[in-house]
Amino acid sequence: MEDDKTVGAPTVAEESKHEEELKASEEAVAFLTSIEPEELQRCVFPESLVTLSDCGRVLGGFSLSVEFTRRVQQPCVMLQARSDGAIDNNPCGTTVTVYLTADLAVLEEDYHEYIELRNHNVEKRSHMVQHEEQMVINKSTTVGEEVTKECVSYPMSVLRGLVTEGSSMLLMRLMALRKKVPENMVFIMLDQGLHINQTTFSELGVKQIEIHGEAVEVFGIQRMVHSVDAVPSIWEHDFLADGHLASRKQVGSPVTMTFQKQGSRTDKGLKKVPLVWEEDMELYSRYLERKDQLKVEQTSYLRDHPEIRALLSDFMQDLLIIKPDNIFQFAREYFLPYSCSLSSEPRLKTHSP
Repeated sequence: MEDDKTVGAPTVAEESKHEEELKASEEAVAFLTSIEPEELQRCVFPESLVTLSDCGRVLGGFSLSVEFTRRVQQPCVMLQARSDGAIDNNPCGTTVTVYLTADLAVLEEDYHEYIELRNHNVEKRSHMVQHEEQMVINKSTTVGEEVTKECVSYPMSVLRGLVTEGSSMLLMRLMALRKKVPENMVFIMLDQGLHINQTTFSELGVKQIEIHGEAVEVFGIQRMVHSVDAVPSIWEHDFLADGHLASRKQVGSPVTMTFQKQGSRTDKGLKKVPLVWEEDMELYSRYLERKDQLKVEQTSYLRDHPEIRALLSDFMQDLLIIKPDNIFQFAREYFLPYSCSLSSEPRLKTHSP
């Protein structure tokens, strides 16, 4: 069962309200424009955390990687994040891939979230991409066999200071490396209903926490995600001096993501997550690009060698007329004269003085 619901762009009145009330602060926009290439270079590294329950049981893992790449021949930063775990013993997970400019403007983002329930699965997918000065967002929600689709677009001028699930992770990594969160860090975001809302970042200061029996100094950052019809959700992040996450926790949740030393993941509760390349934006893009390239090359070769079609056509015609029991033997004998004629000249040249 599929319910296609298309949501158009906001009306003029709604846009006016967004521009007046729900917009990024000048301080937030200034922070984005102040990012230096050297700072981004320091952010290029992978990291991983383990997800623990309040009683210390391993529930899953979280991984994050940042690297420089190209998208449609444009240099950019690619961030990929993946988490998996369980909610009330129901497997769940989230995958985010986002392409960003040097000032963290979103070029494209793919988001996938799922939870496997006893009687049915719930899956949410959204894809946003810049196109002709518009940000176009497509979202689908699947509950069991029922699918709901939504589509909305906003002028890029309205989305000044936009932060997404993907870009917020790199934004906080930059703040942690600076060891300072400026005042009034109010950005805009798109909520679950694809409406413009606000998200704020604030500094929790420096403190010491214990990791694997060692006291380490961390820098805390709080992110608050506002909602129109619900209480805000608050996330607290602790960063090490080199920008790595030490811990990540949603306030009120019994689950905590915590830093794991390299090579220390021996807990049997962690399992290897298979690579689903069709859901990886970069890998799928490379696959399509290579597929098109091969198609062009092969079509060109067939066009330059029309004898191929004639040869195969004659072979198929003889095969269907004679109908041999041993097709492989028939094919060997059929093409043997061609093999001899092609190989005779090189052999003569080889034995000539």
